[in-house]
Amino acid sequence: MTSEATTGPPSNQSKKRGRPKSSKSKEEKDKMKKSSGGVEAKYVQWKSLVPVLYDWFSNHNLLWPSLSCRWGPVLEQGSFKNRQRIYISERTDGSVPNTLIIANCDIVKPRVAAESHIANFNEEARSPFVKKYKTLIHPGEVNRIREIPQNKNIVATHSDCPEVLIWDVEAQPNKHAVHGAAESNPDLVLTGHQDNAEFALDTCRIEPFVLSGGKDKTLVLWSIQDHISTLAADSSKATESAGSIVKTAGNHSIGPRGIFHGHQDTVEDVQFSPTSSQEFCSVGDDSALILWDARAGLDPVSKVEKAHNADLHCVDWNSHDPNLILTGSADNTVRLFDRRNLTTDGAGLPVHTFEGHTEAVLCVQWSPDKSSVFGSCAEDGLLNIWDYDKVGKKESEAESPNPPGLFFQHAGHRSKVVDFHWNEADPWTVVSTSDDGDLSGGGTLQIWRMSDLIYRPRDEVIAELQQFKDHVLECSAKS
Repeated sequence: MTSEATTGPPSNQSKKRGRPKSSKSKEEKDKMKKSSGGVEAKYVQWKSLVPVLYDWFSNHNLLWPSLSCRWGPVLEQGSFKNRQRIYISERTDGSVPNTLIIANCDIVKPRVAAESHIANFNEEARSPFVKKYKTLIHPGEVNRIREIPQNKNIVATHSDCPEVLIWDVEAQPNKHAVHGAAESNPDLVLTGHQDNAEFALDTCRIEPFVLSGGKDKTLVLWSIQDHISTLAADSSKATESAGSIVKTAGNHSIGPRGIFHGHQDTVEDVQFSPTSSQEFCSVGDDSALILWDARAGLDPVSKVEKAHNADLHCVDWNSHDPNLILTGSADNTVRLFDRRNLTTDGAGLPVHTFEGHTEAVLCVQWSPDKSSVFGSCAEDGLLNIWDYDKVGKKESEAESPNPPGLFFQHAGHRSKVVDFHWNEADPWTVVSTSDDGDLSGGGTLQIWRMSDLIYRPRDEVIAELQQFKDHVLECSAKS
């Protein structure tokens, strides 16, 4: 899955969400050691429960940490498993190049894997279910990956530069990630930021639009409509932005449709509306949540000045109910907002604040399978699964020691969980990745699906278990 180079530690450059600082005080080191011990204890307990908690689980050890993971198109469908494309990245220390990895993943279908098979995994080994298909040498580390819905063989990436890079992964040549290897040439380069744009990136379901946010406090919107079917054939010359790390001369440069001003600090995440290519939202280090409508101009439509008590890292818009928006923050919480309650004067109280993480929340995402379910991952090494329909229901809250709404906790990672993605093609299946640099110098990719006994209605579960009990008793009587 990764290059054959010798294992090394991750980069020591300072950066939110993934890189350790170049030097730490004794207090910081003690806190890290204590935190790692807590995560490890949870991990040991979690591992003993894997056969009970999961319908399927696969652990894939990474030589280098990955800051982003993303599902691609389904390639094959079989009787017991499907094969699907998956995109991940490798963030190296510079001894070998940073890469964008295109892999094929075999996903075992529900209720096929035996308990013994689920339990017997080696966290230090690579999974036989994940096989590298192609490697691209990326100009700079890959901070975020987003597929283009109109053609999922085309992906957009963010790095430490002002541009967004567009790749046709099928047309791109395979590269070997060795020291001194030439960088792959992106098929398109989207320009418009005046400073680095590292994490805030999204693509539109409705039209081939790309949206980005950066350190220049702006959002930039592009259309690649005219290029999506001919990316690999286009050989126009690219234009380099100030501070660019894109040095290739064979790609096409595209300017923005619009540049949107409204944040007072770095834009950390952006999200298109699930129902409109002209509406989108954003969050940033100014603690603000902003809603935009390109049809109304370049200024915010509504803005919550203080959506959290710290920097906002992530945002997601509910595809089942476009009034509901999630935000995650460095204040360790996830908040749910209803856009009908937001105003232009900075007001807007959250519908609910979800408190279940002990460190900064890095990613939130609604489930594609149930409108009230979402996941959140954080620096505490946990990926929490929530159901806001359970909030306020005395019956469910009285029986659970968990915070309201929390019904499943994935504790399979032993360090900060930097990204995850629900699989729309395979219900309740998740891919998640962690930066284990503080422990081993590498990372971990996990693909998992919780047991359906956990999320199905209680009456259904009890009825099924009763049938199972009756069957066992009947077999025992016959024997």
